[in-house]
This record gives sequence, C-alpha cells and structure tokens, in this order.
Amino acid sequence: MISPRGGPLLQDEDVDAPDESDPNRRRRLTEAAAGALAAMRAGEDDGALDRVAAAVHSAPDSHVDALELMLLLFHECSAMVAALGAGGTAPVKMQVYDDDGHEVPIDEADPPVRTAVRTLLAEVHGDTDAAKAQIEIALENAAPGEMALLMVQALRWTLRLSDECVNRGLPVPSWIREPS
Repeated sequence: MISPRGGPLLQDEDVDAPDESDPNRRRRLTEAAAGALAAMRAGEDDGALDRVAAAVHSAPDSHVDALELMLLLFHECSAMVAALGAGGTAPVKMQVYDDDGHEVPIDEADPPVRTAVRTLLAEVHGDTDAAKAQIEIALENAAPGEMALLMVQALRWTLRLSDECVNRGLPVPSWIREPS
C-alpha cells in the first residue's frame, strides 16, 4: 500500500500467521483504525491513510498488521450489516456503482472494490478464512495504489455502516463511533 504522500504502507514481505509475541497488536490496530476513522470523519482521507501507514510501519511484520487491520474493519462491517439486517433475518443488498453513479456487476468493478465486496461477503457469511484469503491475495498481487483504495473502501464502509447503525439505535463499538 502507499500513503497519499507516496511512501509505501507495506513492505514486500510474505504474509504469515499472526505473531502471537505481540500482545499489544489488537490494541494498536484498533487505535490505528479509530484514528483513521476520525480523520475520515473530518474529511481527511489522506490523513487516514497516513495514520494507517504509520501504525503498519511501526510493526515488526507490516503485512500481518495490514492484513489484521483490514480484517478488523471488515469484521466490524459484517457485524453492523448483520445488525442492520435484523440479525440476518432481513436481507441486506450490496450494490456497486461506477464513477457515473450507475450500478455495475461486481465482476465489472475495479479490483479493490471487488476485493472489498468479496471480503465483506465472506465475513457476512461467517467465512473468516475466505475473507482473509481475499486480503492475502490482494497483499501479494495488488499494486500499492490498489491496496490503498482497498483500505479506503474498508474505512468508508465502516463509517457509513456505523452512521446507519447509530441512526437506527443499533450498537456500534465505541472505538468506531468516538473520535480518536
């Protein structure tokens, strides 16, 4: 991934299983996500990616942290989709639009959007392994700009879903809804 200022968000390393020797990883990633969400709420998309880049680069294994950060966001999006869909009893429709505002089939969407949709759908259906596989494929094959767009998509969906949940009186984790 690249930050808006041109530096890479990720180093070129293999994606491995999470390093359990970092007991603060979850807290660190949650704080990074909360800070990025706060920046996006303030209209600072570049600042959001800068926060993510800083958090990922400070880690011993930036690929694992990037993977886990995106999985954290997509997992929370999935939980909010389930809440909005009355716990899975009401359908929730996902739509993809082109730059002109026309709905397009998922397979015609830009690669980062396709990855985001497939990751979220996997999470919504309880298949965390498939969600992880989608992000791992992107980390291994996508261009840095595409990875940045994937992160922006995850952050935007988290914001939009959290706003909708709050409007409907549904629960949203405090780190998502409170400015960091």
